[in-house]
Amino acid sequence: MRAEKLTVLTRAAFAAGVLGLSLASTFTAARAQGSPYVMKITLPTLNETIHQVAKNYAAALEKDSGGRIKVQVYPASQLGSIPRQIEGVQFGAIQCAMIPPEFFVGVDDRFQLMAAPGLISSMQHGQRLARDPAVLKLMLGLGADKGLHGAGLFMATPSSVISKTPIRHLADFKGKKIRIFASKFQSVAFERLGVTPVAMTLGDVLPALQQGAIDGADAALNVYVPFHYVDAAKYVTETNQPAIFTVIEISQKWYDSLPKDLQQLIDRDAAAEAVKINPWGLDFRHKMQKDWVAQGGELIKLPQAEQTQMMNTLASVGADVSKSSPTLQEAYETVIAAAKRTAPGPGE
Repeated sequence: MRAEKLTVLTRAAFAAGVLGLSLASTFTAARAQGSPYVMKITLPTLNETIHQVAKNYAAALEKDSGGRIKVQVYPASQLGSIPRQIEGVQFGAIQCAMIPPEFFVGVDDRFQLMAAPGLISSMQHGQRLARDPAVLKLMLGLGADKGLHGAGLFMATPSSVISKTPIRHLADFKGKKIRIFASKFQSVAFERLGVTPVAMTLGDVLPALQQGAIDGADAALNVYVPFHYVDAAKYVTETNQPAIFTVIEISQKWYDSLPKDLQQLIDRDAAAEAVKINPWGLDFRHKMQKDWVAQGGELIKLPQAEQTQMMNTLASVGADVSKSSPTLQEAYETVIAAAKRTAPGPGE
């Protein structure tokens, strides 16, 4: 009887094993027959440079993978606030995020490096810096031990300050409460201008302006125009500092589940689209300036002497903040060296 029971159990185990192999074969066959890997791309903005990169990346991946990757793009924080988007990518619920790197500072404080004031002098300079091999190696390697796989980096736009009352002079910054990104480089910089900085995710900015919880915000025309901020505040001071870069982060958990050829495709297309966007980004920047004025907003530039004074005031922020950590300081020196290598020539 005992032997008979063992035989029955052995047969059952064998049958279960066969069933498992059969299901695995069925799953593999389904993949081979075209059942796609779904990739959700999340981003906080809408109808601007980052969104355009996401759409271009989606189209490239679907085409180059022959439909093996199906991409869904979720702009305007549809999948949650920026912190929730980042967590979603870390845990694998979201496969890709395109977000300014400063917001990843909770993962690694080196993510904020690209927000150092005075790092670049123009959009073209920022575009070259984002292609620098040393910068890419550094920035795309951050968060590798915390569920993130860096795939691309690009210059989105210079930043500017929107305010409910005009900021025409440096003195006008004093006493104002202004939203910033989650970065020590930004908080220290604005404090030096006499501002009370308030770190805030993008989805909260417009309501805060409308309700008077803040006097202004640091972001960009790429945000103010598509989201129609002019209804809450009409004055934009083009400080052009800091630069707003964007990092393309892939869920490491999801990335590891892909076949090798699709992993390579994810990286290759991200790197390509991060460069291809550059001419479009320059044109879009000019379009946003025109559209802001057409919406009834006002563009303001500080007097040249005051712009220079501001840059002199902020010049040491990066070095001062980076001293807080040897790893941050070493990384800052890497980025600064790259910024010097990619600086504009005499004719630019």
